[in-house]
Amino acid sequence: MQANHGKQAALKRVHAGDWVLFYSPKQTMNGTEPCKAFTAIGQAADEEIYQHKMFDDFIPWRRNIRFYESTEAPIIPLVDELDFIINKKSWGYPFRFGFLEIGEHDFELIKKQMIKTAISERAVI
Repeated sequence: MQANHGKQAALKRVHAGDWVLFYSPKQTMNGTEPCKAFTAIGQAADEEIYQHKMFDDFIPWRRNIRFYESTEAPIIPLVDELDFIINKKSWGYPFRFGFLEIGEHDFELIKKQMIKTAISERAVI
């Protein structure tokens, strides 16, 4: 997993066993076609944070995630039930920060749409 343009700080907030949800606003990073769904779910595999060279001038920080088989969960049907989205009309605002922690209620709601098993104590997006 890589977060916030490869910066290390956000990854330090995740610990082995923590659940992680991945939200995708677009189908592709540089594209314009919307996705607006949670597209992956997993748990931090260990405590290791490491750098991975993608290009000569871009060596982002990453950590290992154990991904689970899942289906995409569109966000629009969930907006009214998600506590971390305060302003339902501007539901995309919390995602502007790139990395945020959500409560167990919200995590379980999203997880239920994606996979059928597992229990969480802490989740981040």
